[in-house]
Amino acid sequence: MQYLTDRKRAQGLGAGSSGTQGHWQMMVRSMIMVVLVPLFICALGHGIGGSFAEVQEYFSRPFPAIVLALGLIVGLIHLMYEAQEAIEDYVHGVAEKLTLVALRAFCYTLIAAGLFAIAKLAL
Repeated sequence: MQYLTDRKRAQGLGAGSSGTQGHWQMMVRSMIMVVLVPLFICALGHGIGGSFAEVQEYFSRPFPAIVLALGLIVGLIHLMYEAQEAIEDYVHGVAEKLTLVALRAFCYTLIAAGLFAIAKLAL
């Protein structure tokens, strides 16, 4: 029999043995989003409203295209992990696994379609 205090049992990596890794990843994505969201909104705002030729000319420049691509990727991955947390909390069993697979497929499909659209517009 081990005589450990409650605090000694609680120290370490936590019940899931993953510690704060998920929290730090979420914090890093959030900090990236703090920078990317204003840039994304400005780049998108400056690009829309003109004719197709003007929009295509604007997004053919590297900075707006890269900002849009990075904003799309980081934003959708952030959304995917946030939704995954909610699904893991409220859905259980086979439905949880199927929902997580559908969520990942949906987010990666949106990323691929968005990057294709940006590349087609920029090139």
